[in-house]
Amino acid sequence: MMNNPTPIRDYLVPGKRVHLVGIGGVSMCPLAEVLLGMGLRVQGSDMTEGDTVRHLRTLGVTIAIGHNADNLGDCDFVVRTAAVHDGNPEISGAVARGIPVYERAQAWGAIMQRYPNALCVSGTHGKTTTTSMCTHIFMAAQQDPTVMIGGTLPLLHSGYRVGQGDTIILESCEYCNSFLYFCPTVAVILNVEADHLDFFKDLGDIKHSFRQFAQLVPPAGHVVVNADNDGAMDAVAGLAHPVFTFGLDHSADCTAANLTDTDGAPTFDILVHGQRYAHAVLHVYGRHNISNALAAAAAAYTLGIPGEAVEEGLAAFTGAGRRFERKGSFHGAEVYDDYAHHPDELHALLTTARTLGYQRLVVAFQPHTYTRTAKLFDRFVEELKMADVAVLAEIYAAREQNTLGISSADLCRNIPGAVYCSTLDKVTDRLRQLAQPGDLILTVGAGDIYRAGEKLVKEV
Repeated sequence: MMNNPTPIRDYLVPGKRVHLVGIGGVSMCPLAEVLLGMGLRVQGSDMTEGDTVRHLRTLGVTIAIGHNADNLGDCDFVVRTAAVHDGNPEISGAVARGIPVYERAQAWGAIMQRYPNALCVSGTHGKTTTTSMCTHIFMAAQQDPTVMIGGTLPLLHSGYRVGQGDTIILESCEYCNSFLYFCPTVAVILNVEADHLDFFKDLGDIKHSFRQFAQLVPPAGHVVVNADNDGAMDAVAGLAHPVFTFGLDHSADCTAANLTDTDGAPTFDILVHGQRYAHAVLHVYGRHNISNALAAAAAAYTLGIPGEAVEEGLAAFTGAGRRFERKGSFHGAEVYDDYAHHPDELHALLTTARTLGYQRLVVAFQPHTYTRTAKLFDRFVEELKMADVAVLAEIYAAREQNTLGISSADLCRNIPGAVYCSTLDKVTDRLRQLAQPGDLILTVGAGDIYRAGEKLVKEV
């Protein structure tokens, strides 16, 4: 983090020039639009041309491809993504010139102070889906929210929107304590599990971070917590702020009743304090999505959204991009993709997939980061045993170097019948050989494993 004595909010004024490093990123592009709308002069850089870069150029934003200190020009301050390190030439160039550098999360935190309602959705997993559900609900309620999601939502044709209403909805990530820069008026905590152990010391450290996040909520705000998740409840135990709970298995302020299941798609009443608030008809599968829907409904309730909007919003939600997303079919097998990259997410995904009536479950899994794979190795092995056939792609490095000497081949040796593939092309080849009518083929992981399934279905 840069040591800036001046808070970023002092720079968020009309006429100031901001340089965004990594401007094409999923949360940087909407940030650029919001800053433009506030009257700032926005410029930036990115490593590649892309749809977001081209879109921003149509709005008059000057964007350089590649990173160079000369790109800074006469900017007043710099905002960077978490993926941009101190050694980046634009960061080091800004420091050398005395130009303040801020983190993306700091910018969003300052911006959300301008909104009466700042709904921040956190948790080890389920954030994208729940944030997307909240977006559907608030759009149905004609609230015209500003939204930032860590994935693509078909309703928005992107992962964000810039609205004119008094509500901002943000997916809020705990990694590097980023969400501690935020200023939530409603903090949703879906679950707290061991993850990101390349940054956090242990589960206790993670719980402490989520507790700090909950403590950011002002006295008139709301902390919305999953009563079914021990980690989440531990994180808010003894919190001075009142907690509004949701859950299926434990007593909670917001819960489900009259649950029925039609081909895996749940229908249920949403009760708040024992009274019917809304009737939910979901078009996404699994018990975990019932929990996500309750979280979204609970957040909406605390902000005074009518139950009718909850019903309309949830009924229109068909999933976020890379969340059990159908890609097509190949030789009679259905091909889906999912972002699951933590054992809990794998468990929810594969347990749900098992209920859908397919003859075989073929799972092509790409672990995400070496540290996560090593720390949660035994749990990954157990969850992947649920597949009839597991195809293991090599670990997706993301931000890491393989200092642990670990490989997906190590997982493969512990999973009966599993197959290791060193490249994505080999994954596609193996899926091509395996596919048969009645199969459900899942490409799973937070990296680029989806390309293997997309290549497969294009061959039809």
